[in-house]
Amino acid sequence: MLCAARAWTLPRGALKPCRHVLSRWPVASLSGSGAQPRPLPLSYNLLDGDAGRPAIVMLHGLLGSKTNFNSVAKALAQQTGRRVLTVDARNHGNSPHSPDMSYEAMSQDLQGLLPQLGLAPCVLVGHSMGGKTAMLLALQKPELVDRLVAVDISPVETTSVWDFRAYFAAMRAVDLPGQVPHSHARKLADEQLSSTVQDVAVRKFLLTNLVEADGRSVWRVNLDALDQHLDKIMAFPSQQDPYPGQTLFLIGGNSQFVLPNHHAEIRRLFPRAQLQTVPHAGHWVHADCPQDFLAAMRGFLA
Repeated sequence: MLCAARAWTLPRGALKPCRHVLSRWPVASLSGSGAQPRPLPLSYNLLDGDAGRPAIVMLHGLLGSKTNFNSVAKALAQQTGRRVLTVDARNHGNSPHSPDMSYEAMSQDLQGLLPQLGLAPCVLVGHSMGGKTAMLLALQKPELVDRLVAVDISPVETTSVWDFRAYFAAMRAVDLPGQVPHSHARKLADEQLSSTVQDVAVRKFLLTNLVEADGRSVWRVNLDALDQHLDKIMAFPSQQDPYPGQTLFLIGGNSQFVLPNHHAEIRRLFPRAQLQTVPHAGHWVHADCPQDFLAAMRGFLA
């Protein structure tokens, strides 16, 4: 469920202006007992484009942020001429914090945001955790989703190859001096994480969540909420009515997140689904093989 830890460089080219909104962080949100989840004002970046065609909306994975899509979002804006929105999920990036980390709550956040920005219906693209959010929104509110792309994830319970609880514990255990330059704090945090997280790429990814606030280096993700709701994040809410729109499941050829025994549930909930494999990609399809990802998106939108 990790989002991309790698990056690639976009060739220079003209882009239309980018607008972005940063919500105050952190902000607690509580819903009353039995009430629907309260939508939060999510942080987003919007690349301008042709308002006459559905915008592309991109949702990141667990412990990721909207910046994971910076390069491919710019490329999609250039190559398709469409508006492209990247969004920080609640408890991630610059979006507010909340004790509720259910897919129902994340869907509600988008149900508020997309009409507010005039972006419904949209082409909804979600990777991993973001893919499950995208699928649930399409199933709940198909009128908001023109087309759907799920990147290396299925509408079933995920058996993760990563030990997220160990990552959360390691991040919580990082102990940093109060007044040190952020660059030095990152180095100290990396050293402390290395005893638990041996993979350098994963450590670099986790460290994208270490930010400077009020003169201190702090984790911007809500580790308590993510840890408490990890079982929900790995699961998928039970759904009965299928999504009638066109859907692309883009699968990493070297990944184990979408398995053959998932196909029946994919077909049941998304009867117009296309399944396309990117041979040399792992779970981070858009980062491992960005040109293949972009080609698949262009083909799906044609």
